[in-house]
Amino acid sequence: MKSQLLTGCAVAVLALPVAAHAQSAPDTAAQDTYHQSAGSEIIVTGLLPTKRQDMLSSVAVVQGKDLAQAMRPSIGETLEHEPGVSATSFGPSASRPVLRGLQGERVRVLTNGLGSIDVSNTSVDHAVVVNPLLAERIEVLRGPQSLLYGSSAIGGVVNVIDKRIPNSVPDEPIHVDAMGTYGSAANERSGSASVDVPLTNGPDGGFVAHVDGSYLKSDNVRIGGHALTPALRAQALETSLLPAEEPEDGEEAIDYAANAAVKGKLPNSQAKTWTAGAGIAYVGTGGNIGVSYSHYDSLYGVPIRFATLPGEEQEAPRLSMKQDRIDMRAELNGDGNVLDKVSLRLGYADYTHAELEEDGSVGTAFYNKGMEGRLEFSQAKHGAWKGVTGAQFYNRDFNVIGEEAFLPKNTTTQVGLFTLQQLDYGALKFELGGRYEHTYLSANPLADQDQFFDGSRNYDAFSGSIGGSYGLNDNWRIGLNFSHTERAPAAEEIFANGPHAGTQAYEVGNPDFKLEKANSIEAILRGSGTNYTFEASAYHTWFSNFIYDDLTGEEEDGLPVYQFRQADARYYGFEAQGSLTLARFGDGKVVADALGDYVHAQIKSVGPAPRIPALRVLGGLSYQAPKFDVRGEVERVAKQDRTSEFETSTPGYTMVNAEVNIRPWGNERPLSFALSANNIFDVVARRASSYLKDYSMLSGRDIRVSARVSF
Repeated sequence: MKSQLLTGCAVAVLALPVAAHAQSAPDTAAQDTYHQSAGSEIIVTGLLPTKRQDMLSSVAVVQGKDLAQAMRPSIGETLEHEPGVSATSFGPSASRPVLRGLQGERVRVLTNGLGSIDVSNTSVDHAVVVNPLLAERIEVLRGPQSLLYGSSAIGGVVNVIDKRIPNSVPDEPIHVDAMGTYGSAANERSGSASVDVPLTNGPDGGFVAHVDGSYLKSDNVRIGGHALTPALRAQALETSLLPAEEPEDGEEAIDYAANAAVKGKLPNSQAKTWTAGAGIAYVGTGGNIGVSYSHYDSLYGVPIRFATLPGEEQEAPRLSMKQDRIDMRAELNGDGNVLDKVSLRLGYADYTHAELEEDGSVGTAFYNKGMEGRLEFSQAKHGAWKGVTGAQFYNRDFNVIGEEAFLPKNTTTQVGLFTLQQLDYGALKFELGGRYEHTYLSANPLADQDQFFDGSRNYDAFSGSIGGSYGLNDNWRIGLNFSHTERAPAAEEIFANGPHAGTQAYEVGNPDFKLEKANSIEAILRGSGTNYTFEASAYHTWFSNFIYDDLTGEEEDGLPVYQFRQADARYYGFEAQGSLTLARFGDGKVVADALGDYVHAQIKSVGPAPRIPALRVLGGLSYQAPKFDVRGEVERVAKQDRTSEFETSTPGYTMVNAEVNIRPWGNERPLSFALSANNIFDVVARRASSYLKDYSMLSGRDIRVSARVSF
């Protein structure tokens, strides 16, 4: 039955644009129907700016009105409707992207090409210090170019692009961008604004100053049913009938019956976040240089892992998070003979967060200071050949202090050398990339945990990729790429050993881990015509020494034990998306679009990999006109019953959404309004990729209103 469902869904997605294949002339308006498909899109994330049509892997670009509609408090939820993208969904505030079933250490979240320099990779309850509210554009990049941003980008790269360091001189005396949003499900109120002012403006360039800020406040999120699954509710009710246990000193007795009854609102999911930043840059004909400072401050709750059995711990931690960050960018244009451009990016951040007890006291504190830098030499184009070569440096000092310090104080230092070379012969294009990375890890063992590794680890990783594409005609291109990737284990995967309140789990690492290695192949097909666009990719990855966290079924300190292990694994799947213009009425048109994705993950001699997103298909129908557009969509996510041992299956669900965008003075004018209704029928939806899927769910019905202005 599952194979029939998979085949049927894939055919449905593929058939939509293929029906229009007989039409061959390109149409820019049709290509802009949905943001991922524009054949002339320039992907800035890649080291070599490349037309989307020529990319050797699946990519996604979210900007403009699409970004305004998709905007959510976390980067994971903002990107949830992109092909091949899911989210960890550890509450509305802490939700990282999941790319092709891979998350955590295998997905790099960047801001303007540099890492977020936080501890979001350490645990799923730690939010990413990247604010979608201030983003101008978000790009998701996979394949050969993503490897040049570090071996931890084996799953892909999410790059959030803002203009905190200005990259152009405004034509007007002052330029303002602002947006405000209200969401009903969590009584969410948010706003953001940025101002750019040209300080000087001469024939060769000038100085530009920038300031920005944002604020978000939300209450506990509304949900469409009980927080606990039916099985856990029954378990909690059965426990409530047992003789009550005597609570320890200072602790309250757990009301298991009350846990089973939680519905309507997700307790401890509220949030308050504000940011501020400023930058200044000189932008001239010979290059540019600039610097910026930003502050991030957030207080948010982590959804409760409700106790359902005697002896289980139950906490409601809140995280108070702060980061101060300085960034610098310098670019020098070359003479065009040897070098086209030399670029330098540096980022330094001082990050801290405290996991607060219910009485407001600090239970555990996390301290992280990090620096990342990139130096890139873009070669001048000679005939068909162009390329870029560079170096990357990363250093992190990380410490956890408190009763539940599950990690010792540790340091990570990485130095990488990379190159990407392209040959463009028109119809035939080739790409070759390589990366060497040295990683040094050291840790100081905790005094009461002798099993911690005392000393250091060194890893040398080599990665490479090769691919090519062929233009079948002016509008259709097919490509194939191969890659070999090696990744050093992260400090969290090696040194973890203790209880973690945020995830409400007991996490255990392994200091004897080897390099994780992966060999991948991906095929890509893209095309467009007068009334349609289409893109599809299929991939297969073979891992050796694949690192995964295994729910063992044991308990330690009243918490479930997650043990990091290594084994061979295999991931494969597909992504497809298309759009078709069904009819035109003057300046307006009716457009149908669809996307689908699927990933299959198996750990050798173990079974299915944990927390893998289920098969998904989404279809939409819209009317688009210069001053407004209306869209309705239906998303079907299948049941996920390919689960690891002790992991529960996730029911399928169907979600219906609708939206209206209004531009009173047309596309080119500065004011727009958006109204959307998400999860209209208030369905219970649990995400298979979430650690908390049995204890919380996605938001219930959410009516969102936003206004956006730029002048």
